[in-house]
Amino acid sequence: MTYREAINLGEKVLNMADVADAKIDAWLLLEMVCKIDRSFYYLHMEDEVAEEQLSEYEIALRKRAEHVPLQYIVGEAEFMGLKFKVNSNVLIPRQDTETLVEEALKVVKPGMKVLDLCTGSGCIIVSIVHNVPEVEGTATDISKQALLVAKENAKLNQVSVTFERSDLFDNVTGTYDVIVSNPPYIRTGEVVKLMPEVQEFEPMEALDGKEDGLYFYRKIIKECKAYLKPGGHILFEIGYDQGEAVSGLLKEAGFKNVTVIKDLAHNDRVVTGMEDICLIN
Repeated sequence: MTYREAINLGEKVLNMADVADAKIDAWLLLEMVCKIDRSFYYLHMEDEVAEEQLSEYEIALRKRAEHVPLQYIVGEAEFMGLKFKVNSNVLIPRQDTETLVEEALKVVKPGMKVLDLCTGSGCIIVSIVHNVPEVEGTATDISKQALLVAKENAKLNQVSVTFERSDLFDNVTGTYDVIVSNPPYIRTGEVVKLMPEVQEFEPMEALDGKEDGLYFYRKIIKECKAYLKPGGHILFEIGYDQGEAVSGLLKEAGFKNVTVIKDLAHNDRVVTGMEDICLIN
């Protein structure tokens, strides 16, 4: 089978399985397996694919046809211009979350201490530390397996981050200038409506925000003041319809300058607040 025929086969298989972007995914899987780029392909499209590579390609196609996320098959995802290793123990970094990092970068300054709760792959804290010099980054997650991935990503991107296994603040010590979090926020009843790639393969404990999706926001906001310096900032990623609710929780807790920020699709995506500089923790 030639490279051209392999691409056509891949597109056909994925289209039959109702995989979105079938042509793109077929190409990316062939690129991964054969370690080629577009230039090579167009120069060699009528050449035969090695049998071993063709077999590996067919296995990858079957996985994608079963709606295993492309990033889990490839083993990596891009976020904030950086590469992150991913597997089924962590959520796949998404462009929506880049809005959270971009807002954090507006307040994080060199020398600050930053805490990332529910770190998952580590994409948020690693991106912050990568972009701001001399930041002391700490990240927690309840999942031991997720922390292994996060540690690998810090090493991959050559940044120093302290990782702790913790259920939110349980094993956190000290105070921080900035706290960031992308906690589970999907309503339990909505989880079954998610696309198969998410519902069947991404870690449920990183998705399910309990009955109304606000459980973790309430818990973090209730406890965070013991760990946030006066004048410090807290930033959350939120669901598109949670801006009013989460900003209300921050205001009720006494946070100032509470703001809801939209993502590139013009959906509410981030809520920020500042601890009153007059308060003493």
